[in-house]
Amino acid sequence: MRILVASSEAVPFAKTGGLADVAGSLLKEFRRKRLKASLVMPLYGSVRSRFRLNDTGIKISVPMGNFLFEGEIFTYGRGKCPEAIFIACDQFFGRPELYGTASSEYSDNAIRFIFFSRAVLEACMALDISPDVVHCNDWQTGMIPLYLKTLYAGQRQFSRTSTLFTIHNLGYQGNYDAFNMTYTGLGWDFFVPARLEFYGRMSLLKAGLLYADTLNTVSITYAHEILTAEHGFSMDGVLSTRMDDLYGITNGIDYHEWDPANDPYLPAAYDAGNIKGKAVCRSRLARLAGFREEKAPIAAIVSRLSYQKGLDIFLESIDEMVSLGINIVLLGKGEEHYESALSAAAERHRGRVYVHIGFEEPFAHLIYAGADLFLMPSRYEPCGIGQLIAMRYGTLPVARRTGGLADTITDYDHLSGSGTGVLFNEFSSDAMTAAIKRGLCLYAEPSKMRQLARSLMLQDFSWDAASDRYIELYRRLEQKA
Repeated sequence: MRILVASSEAVPFAKTGGLADVAGSLLKEFRRKRLKASLVMPLYGSVRSRFRLNDTGIKISVPMGNFLFEGEIFTYGRGKCPEAIFIACDQFFGRPELYGTASSEYSDNAIRFIFFSRAVLEACMALDISPDVVHCNDWQTGMIPLYLKTLYAGQRQFSRTSTLFTIHNLGYQGNYDAFNMTYTGLGWDFFVPARLEFYGRMSLLKAGLLYADTLNTVSITYAHEILTAEHGFSMDGVLSTRMDDLYGITNGIDYHEWDPANDPYLPAAYDAGNIKGKAVCRSRLARLAGFREEKAPIAAIVSRLSYQKGLDIFLESIDEMVSLGINIVLLGKGEEHYESALSAAAERHRGRVYVHIGFEEPFAHLIYAGADLFLMPSRYEPCGIGQLIAMRYGTLPVARRTGGLADTITDYDHLSGSGTGVLFNEFSSDAMTAAIKRGLCLYAEPSKMRQLARSLMLQDFSWDAASDRYIELYRRLEQKA
């Protein structure tokens, strides 16, 4: 079986969020299991400067309506099945960021990723690759399944190619002005509600939802949630027509990258058998954050700063959390108004609240290891990996019961002493604060907290089982082709 994982980002090459972790980790797991799998993604300037790539010398011409754009093909890893294939086009991808700045996305993102979707198929033909499955990820690759059923339907390369389309976050849809249809190479008969038209705009996500052979999303609960008006972002009607083809597969994390026993970013190693090193990490974190009371409980967030992540109720809760004696550390970047509000809160509570705008991998690892509570007050959460990493590092997640958070965290029962986190239901600062207080009750009992930390670290959220679920879907598609 020949698998092509098409994604706009993937670790270790480029990352803005969980999509990159999933795409990169899946590829790594597939290749570990000796499958013929390659990643295909845009060649961003940051990738070109950081990785030693092979220039194949192959150029492709990609029709875009009345225009023809040139692309070049680079690979990472040698042989007939390289680890990664990169589509180079500096006009579209030689930019400082992947999708835009903190204030706005790039105005031509529709054209950029229509180009990428078609370039993936042109690259397959140029490299003589006949994939059995093209695994598409989010709206940036949504046109690939449609192109395979239309403009490329008669190509020998794709006579047995099936598509899986993974919805990582339904809130990001790639909806753009109708004039972008002129770049697709498709007729205006595709700009109708039964096809790509979505409330007067063209939707790249809708293309993937309608034309992929099979759909999945990144947790079982989220697969059910997106069929409802509350979580469907107006796509629930479209998804209801594909219910029989929609699956939920809960994400994992890379246990080689996230391993407190062998983490080069930590000042001390530890594992479930001996967690003494966690206290050393906690002390280092408290000092770096400049907390006046180093022994006070530390609550942490590592997150993209966006509407989805529930930062509104977190901001409403900060003053009360501080009054409860909690130290707070936050690492992340995103929407400007959240960055400003969080920075102001840190200034207001200097010595108790530490906010770092941006992302630093070493600091993220230290936070996961050194915090006592890890907060995820999400409005919705397709899966989330923060809670999985926190548990791996023996840190108690406090999260809203939604999506993958509900699938991966068992609410702690103080009577039985069982559970892997603290969950709350209502999206409100009061509900969040009540959950944090439950977490503080555990923190007040050091022996119970140590026992719980060991239990959290023994949970298994590796990619091994999740990748098997994907392979099972691929095989079903292969049988249908």
